[in-house]
Amino acid sequence: MQVRAIAKDIGIPPRKMRLVTNAVKGLRVNEALAILQFLPNAGATPVSKVVASAAANAENNYNLNPDNLYILNIVADDSFRIKRVKPRSHGRAARILRRFCHVTVIVSDDPADAGR
Repeated sequence: MQVRAIAKDIGIPPRKMRLVTNAVKGLRVNEALAILQFLPNAGATPVSKVVASAAANAENNYNLNPDNLYILNIVADDSFRIKRVKPRSHGRAARILRRFCHVTVIVSDDPADAGR
């Protein structure tokens, strides 16, 4: 059975978040949480919270054993952008984009779900 958890509007750009999500894609939940604990990236903390939340959803809502779960898919999608203006020389202006992202984690206990 597939169970998911979503964290929205995380203040880290999706490109940097994908470095973290690609490191744990396809691993068991316990292994992924252990790896995320020691990753130096800033995105490791929110990703570990989402993975733990997906495992808790599976355990509490569907009575699945969290030791048997693995990460079927994990995606960092683009969210909104805060647009600001920075003054430059000769009266010009440069745009600053502060990017945010959503992280979606899908965990499963059945290896046959990978083909779906």
